[in-house]
Amino acid sequence: MVDVSGKPITLRTATAAGEVKVSPATYEILIKEVNKKGDLLTVSKLAGIMAAKKTAELIPLCHPLKITKIDVNLAYDQTLPGVQIRSTVVAQDITGVEMEALTAVSVACLTVYDMAKAVDKSMVIQNIRLLEKTGGKSGTFKGETDAE
Repeated sequence: MVDVSGKPITLRTATAAGEVKVSPATYEILIKEVNKKGDLLTVSKLAGIMAAKKTAELIPLCHPLKITKIDVNLAYDQTLPGVQIRSTVVAQDITGVEMEALTAVSVACLTVYDMAKAVDKSMVIQNIRLLEKTGGKSGTFKGETDAE
């Protein structure tokens, strides 16, 4: 791990996004919310939150952080068609929370896939990316908000 002991504690934020693309037929099934495994959006949101809290255990060289906020939002998107996922993580700490935000999105995407795989195994998890991060020595980063 990188030595971050000399860095000051600052407010750190990161927002990440991703999506799960499904067939039009699968999309119609998902929005009817008749999934045998339960409420797809709620379960996937909780999975994302739990994953962000476990990031240092999953990514070998990630520092454990004192996270103060995790927000994971999922929404059906007919134009995709599929599910759009966005997470924001906040901490007062000595290193950034980008990995926590990306992990939240990744695991939420995987949970959507797991919950709907009985209907459609051809779903595509795509465009997982960092949208923005603030705080720390490198300051603010703003990525592209929409995948091209």
